[in-house]
Amino acid sequence: MSTAKPISIVENFEIYAPKLVDKEEFFCSGHRACQGCGEALAIRLMCKALGKDTVIANATGCMEVIATPYPATAWTLPWIHVAFPCAAAVGAGVEAGLKVLRRKGVNPDRYIKTVTIGGDGGTVDIGLQALSGAMERGHDMLYVCFDNEAYMNTGIQRSSATPFGASTTTAPAGKASIGNKTWKKNVPEIMVAHNIPYVATASPSYPIDFMNKVKKARSIQGPTYIHCLSVCPTGWRAKSEECIKLGRLALETGVFPLYEVENGVYRLTVEMPDPLRPVTDYIKTQGRFRHLTPDEIRDIQGRVDLEYRKLMNKVEHSLSWTE
Repeated sequence: MSTAKPISIVENFEIYAPKLVDKEEFFCSGHRACQGCGEALAIRLMCKALGKDTVIANATGCMEVIATPYPATAWTLPWIHVAFPCAAAVGAGVEAGLKVLRRKGVNPDRYIKTVTIGGDGGTVDIGLQALSGAMERGHDMLYVCFDNEAYMNTGIQRSSATPFGASTTTAPAGKASIGNKTWKKNVPEIMVAHNIPYVATASPSYPIDFMNKVKKARSIQGPTYIHCLSVCPTGWRAKSEECIKLGRLALETGVFPLYEVENGVYRLTVEMPDPLRPVTDYIKTQGRFRHLTPDEIRDIQGRVDLEYRKLMNKVEHSLSWTE
């Protein structure tokens, strides 16, 4: 008979203050990310919030390539690289395996969290089926999508997370095309529709907010999802030193608000300016949008305003439910 003890899940986790962040690095320097890579910074912050008792399943993508050039690695946590379509499935398998080991008495007092990560290609496109399955089955795992809005690792091809109007190598702007002709897929809302305990958006431009969300997701038993905007200066045709600024402009213009949905209740986690800054302030610094006409920018502004109003309606309704 197993002697394993039940794992205690932290319910009232302690939030981070800037001076209390762990100095230990679990994603080390020496990797080969581009200058100003928002995703590499986000990975570093995520790992600090997760701590040692973590297993990472990593879909093919930028972070796999830049962090593990044979025979070196930037990871100090247990880490496994898997193919684009099956990262969430492998993460679910790791979680199930750890559960069996605890039942057999292996490390019964340690709560080891399974975390799966992928870019937008490996999450919102190729890996969406596996992600949906893992969330629907209720695996005790966190999935973090690092969204740089295209297949940056293989040549800046469009994904279904690429914004409308952005120029990519497979949806180039020109006389016959505006660039990408579809609106960005809203995967956080797809995850909310799975009725999982916790969904959040995040950005390394707001590091304490991001780390607190990771820490909260780690403390929850069950499937959780975080969608992190990861600025890619290379693919966005922006200055590398403006990575943090672009993440902040994404929030201030309403393009990428930061919020969380806990058991169906929406809450903004970073205060939004009132009024929002015009979308032009965000897109004018990115070469992928340099071809847009004033009329096309107005169309984008209208869509951003619509999506922001929809989110704020959900936040306001959630406040009325909880009062």
